[in-house]
Amino acid sequence: MGRYELEYPRDATNLIKRHGERGSYALEKIHSLINSAQILHVSFNPPDSPFPVILPMIGQMGSFDRPSASLGDPLDVYLHGYVSARIFNTGRAAGSQGMPVCVAASHVDGLVLALSAFNHSYNYRSAVLFGHATIVDDEEEKLFAMQLITDSVVPGRWQNTRLPPTRAEMQSTSILRVKIASGSAKIHEGSAVDDKHDLANEDALNSIWTGVVPVYTAMGSPLPGPHNRVELPEYASEFLDQFNQESKEHSIAAAKKE
Repeated sequence: MGRYELEYPRDATNLIKRHGERGSYALEKIHSLINSAQILHVSFNPPDSPFPVILPMIGQMGSFDRPSASLGDPLDVYLHGYVSARIFNTGRAAGSQGMPVCVAASHVDGLVLALSAFNHSYNYRSAVLFGHATIVDDEEEKLFAMQLITDSVVPGRWQNTRLPPTRAEMQSTSILRVKIASGSAKIHEGSAVDDKHDLANEDALNSIWTGVVPVYTAMGSPLPGPHNRVELPEYASEFLDQFNQESKEHSIAAAKKE
């Protein structure tokens, strides 16, 4: 018997209403979209501001209590930043009850060009998580989160840096742990869906290009720093090659999806 796929419960917070057929509530799908994003956008409401705040941040999902947990298991989001940043001060003031936050990730896989401007779209993958953020005070968990986030940039990088972090580095860095309450993903793939009256318009069909322009992120050739003395290590070069190949293949596959 196969492993049961866990999903976030659907409620008023995370329910996808527009094009609900594009939605997913599966933990593995949502967590993979969060972990594969270079930048996460984190929103919160500072008590001293009339406006909500959205910040681009570096983060990663994982479990300190269960380090071997898979993406399909319940996980926390760890967010990294400077100790005195407003989001960390707000989280610190919230105490053990946590600060309500929303964490979002987006990937654009293609430009979908239709006969009408109305039917233009993107091929995309997006995920949104809702939860409560608290400051990580335990040093062991803080190191776990720092390694998790560093290795999300280039797998294996943590162990290939100068270790351990200095006391000054630890004191200047704060980590937020977000306990997830709910989440959802929304995905669009395939070519344009044109209206019947446009498909019957011979002038439009004979004069307007339609289709999908694949969009994908590519890692460029590494440029050594001014003090570098070593060749690019294999773990890094393999990651760059794999990232570029998978990114391109995914966008092209999304464009060809029926």
